[in-house]
Amino acid sequence: MSEGLMKMWIAIASMVFMFIAVFSIYLSRYKLKGFLKAIFTTIAYFFMILAGIIIFFVVLSGPTSD
Repeated sequence: MSEGLMKMWIAIASMVFMFIAVFSIYLSRYKLKGFLKAIFTTIAYFFMILAGIIIFFVVLSGPTSD
């Protein structure tokens, strides 16, 4: 698998993490209460930070020569 294709899959995984974060925030704000709300909020922020870090490194690694 080429470097460019590998970076594409990593970026797609980051977008999936962002989707999970948005869905978790929605659940925690509008559907859940109490302890589950805190768990889902923590999970959401974890995935959002992780996605941001991954995209940051993908963008800064620059274009590929493939």
